[in-house]
Amino acid sequence: MSVQVKLTIIQGSMIGKEFIFKERTICIIGRHQNCNLRLPTDEQHRTISRYHCILSINPPYVRIRDFGSTNGTYINGKQIGKSQPNHISEGTTKMQFPEYDLKSGDKIQLGTIIFQLSIEEQIEMPLDIVSIPKNSQKETIELSVKSAKLGSNNIIELPGYRIIKLLGRGSFGEVYLVRNNSTQELIALKRILPEVVTHPQAINLFLKAIENTQALNHKNVVKLKDYSYSDRQFFFTLEYCNGDSILNLLERCGYRLSITMAVTIIIQALDGLEYAHNAEIPYVKKADGSFGTGKGLVHCHIKPANIFLNNINSSTVVKIADYGIAKAFDLVGLSRPIITENKGITFPFIPRQQMIDFKYVKPEVDVWAMAATLYNMLTGVYPRDFVGKDPILTVLQTKPIPIRQRNICIPPSLAEVIDLALIDEPEIYFKTAKEFKQALLASDF
Repeated sequence: MSVQVKLTIIQGSMIGKEFIFKERTICIIGRHQNCNLRLPTDEQHRTISRYHCILSINPPYVRIRDFGSTNGTYINGKQIGKSQPNHISEGTTKMQFPEYDLKSGDKIQLGTIIFQLSIEEQIEMPLDIVSIPKNSQKETIELSVKSAKLGSNNIIELPGYRIIKLLGRGSFGEVYLVRNNSTQELIALKRILPEVVTHPQAINLFLKAIENTQALNHKNVVKLKDYSYSDRQFFFTLEYCNGDSILNLLERCGYRLSITMAVTIIIQALDGLEYAHNAEIPYVKKADGSFGTGKGLVHCHIKPANIFLNNINSSTVVKIADYGIAKAFDLVGLSRPIITENKGITFPFIPRQQMIDFKYVKPEVDVWAMAATLYNMLTGVYPRDFVGKDPILTVLQTKPIPIRQRNICIPPSLAEVIDLALIDEPEIYFKTAKEFKQALLASDF
């Protein structure tokens, strides 16, 4: 059983038109040509803004936010809240972007057009949870992970491994540092929260995404060693990086790195991107809905928090983490729809193309994000100015600020390359990680 979301226009010039969403997506509604659901631009529809509102859809969940439109967005005849400043303390304000959960039967009005939302169950052939073939070479680690369980205090118990400490906790799960009692190898174990793992259809798609990630084998990509699913518990074992993430490094260094350090880190990370964008992966969804072998995996969440340092024999290796895992959660329905990210962590590192075409992004969005990460490492700020602004509209409507306006010490030739890499209108300038790397190496840094 699967679920689809349907928007039907029940009033206005487009009456009877339907829009159906079966997978996780973002739908921007308005009169601008970049809107996913574009409405007419004639006089009859002038009360609808160019960017009017946004729907975050993850069947069966739907969330809406108004973009501060002139004439407002109405749900069942009542206007929903607009973005507005929230005065936290004297002289300090933070923008609020109210979001509202919708239910089947709700009516959404924009100007003279009214949509009716319906959430419908669809009968499909059942999928076999264990249909994905595992690698023929079984590791001890796989057997150990499959025996993992929660203890009485909700702490991971892993036969053959010793839990050292909790590394982090997020909205999806927890990451632990563990040691193999036999080899003394340190690994990272990630447990996905059981309340996140709910739908069999989503689980099958997610396992395919994990198999894709497991296929990656490159020194600049964190290796996913193995995974296990049983009793609604997901466990992953990952290569452990003993150095900081770039985000932590920035915090320690006053949010600015030296030019040589920053560029050197990014060049290694670009090698990992270039490999992943061209690697053979086992499960690519085709136009007919089937899966087959394909080429290239897009990360979609490149940012300082997802790039790590691993110190080996006095040498530092840069590694990209969470390759495909966060995107898998987004696309297959294992996460609730959230439009505004906490603390603005994600939006500063995505280009316009990723906002407009959420599902079918190309490798170039990772290249843009890597350039945004380099910009952040060299300036301590983001390429776009997000302060007091709607983050989505900021991505859609503004251009990155030239880097030398943020840090005059950046050599002109390097600044030119970074500024070119951050062009995303009408298209992203550097299409491949290799192009961006070569341009950086040719600059004066």
